Formats: sequence, structure tokens, C-alpha cells
Amino acid sequence: MKVFGTEMLLITFIFVVLEIAMFFYQFIYYLSRPQDKPRLYYLILLFLLIVYNISGGLFPDPEINLSIVAQNSLAYGSGFLMASYFPYYFYRGFELERLRFHAVYGVFLFFLLPYLIFFVIVYSINKNLDFAIQNGIIVPFFYAIVLLWAILRSIRLKYYANRSKVNFIAVIAVYGAVIPWVMMPVIAYFNWGQFVEVICTNGGFVVITVMFLYKSVINARQEYRQLIELSINGSNPQIFEENSARYKLTNREIEIVQLLRQGNKYQTIADKLFISELTVKKHVRNIFEKTSSTNRVELIHKLEN
Repeated sequence: MKVFGTEMLLITFIFVVLEIAMFFYQFIYYLSRPQDKPRLYYLILLFLLIVYNISGGLFPDPEINLSIVAQNSLAYGSGFLMASYFPYYFYRGFELERLRFHAVYGVFLFFLLPYLIFFVIVYSINKNLDFAIQNGIIVPFFYAIVLLWAILRSIRLKYYANRSKVNFIAVIAVYGAVIPWVMMPVIAYFNWGQFVEVICTNGGFVVITVMFLYKSVINARQEYRQLIELSINGSNPQIFEENSARYKLTNREIEIVQLLRQGNKYQTIADKLFISELTVKKHVRNIFEKTSSTNRVELIHKLEN
């Protein structure tokens, strides 16, 4: 993008460190529950943001053994790629089916294609970055406005119309956080400066992270309450054994399922079975894969019904 000052480098460095720490924490959690697709979509989003910050912080730098043209193309490309992912993030992460065209086709035609034409092909020929910005941003500029309206309309039709006010507010908060990203072409076109760009985009990520963690906590509490209700209602041992055999669970996996049913955490299960927590997570991942379950409650329902 533009050459960073010392202050900008420090701000970007802080964001990158925090985001990398969050990425590894969430990635380890995801490995224990690979069926958790919303977490996977969040991890992709976080990875793209890290790439954007690193490329924006490093490029352009004359001391790097790479042409300035290539450096600028990569820096702008990371921003375009990040903006292009958000429609897919909403489409899959929040199940907004109305965004399918934008997520699958629209961003390629109106975001990525102009980038490839002006910031890769034309810019590599005429070496004029201002020309690439002035002409390559026009189509993405207007499409960003269309895209913001399409996302907002999809959110409203799915959540507000169904009176899911809590989910509606949560998704609206995420929507507000991604506005700076979808409006990246606008920021670049009017040249509002890299400080505004970095603060807005990373600040938006903080909001997305807070809402994601809030939703994870709510889901975990709901799952725990449902597990307690299942424990109170009791189960039929014969049905449990038959379903365990049908899903080909090993004796160790059956033990772990029984402990999961009681609401035990992974570390508690590990202590009770005298194995490591990592081993417990590996068994749980195998159990979820065998039963095609996404959480504990769904797993227990399948084994006891």
C-alpha cells in the first residue's frame, strides 16, 4: 500500500501478534471439533486478515528482493481478497442463502476481476499505480454499495422477520464491523490514508471476534443445559449399546461418550481415564466423525434414540 511510519508499524505489529495468538487458540479448539463450520469460516477470515496486515506492513519496501510493482500488487491483492471473502463468510457462517450469487460469482466478477485487470496486468505494463487505483476501483466502488445493501437485506429477511431479535442484533453488529472491509475500494479511491484503513479494518475484526466468542459462550451454555436435561431424564442402556455398536465406537470411545454425557470437560475426562487431554480430543474428533455429529447434544441424541 503506502510506506509505514514507525507508529504505523507498531500498531500493525500489535494487531498481528494478537491475531496470530487468537488464530492458534481457535485452531486448536477447532481440531477437537472439526464439524464446527462457523469456527472454520472464522479461522479463514482471521488468516486473511493476518496476511493483509503483514503484506500491508512489509510492502512496498525497496530493500526487499521483489519489484515494487509486484509488492504493490500483492499488498492491494490481500485487501481485495479479504473484502471478497466477507460475502462468503455471511453466506456460509450465517446461512444467508440469498447471498449465494454474490458469494460465488459476484465478488469474482466485480472485485477480483477488476483487480486482476488493473492491478496485475495493466499495472505491470504501465507501472502507474495511480492509474490502476483510479480505474480499477470504479467497478468495485459501486459494487461495494450494492453488496452492503444485499447483505443487510438478507440479514433483515432472515432474522428480523422471524423475530430472532438476539441473533438479529448480533449479526447486525458483525455487519457493522465488516462495512470498512467491503468499502475498501471506497477508502482506496478517496485515499483516506493507511492509518484510517488499518484502524477501521482491524477494529472491525475486534467486533467480529467479540460477537463470535459471545455466540460460542451462549451455544456452550445451551449445550450444557441440554446435557443436564438428558442426564435427568435418564437413558435406555440397551439402546445406547446398540447405537454404539452401529456407529462402531470402541470401548474407549464409549467411556468418553458416557463422561461427556455427564458434562465433564476434556481435562476432567483425561484425569479420570489417566490419559492426556490431547488424546481425549482425538477420541472426541473420531466420535463426531463416526456419528456425523457437530456437538455433544446431537451426539447423545443419536446414541440414545
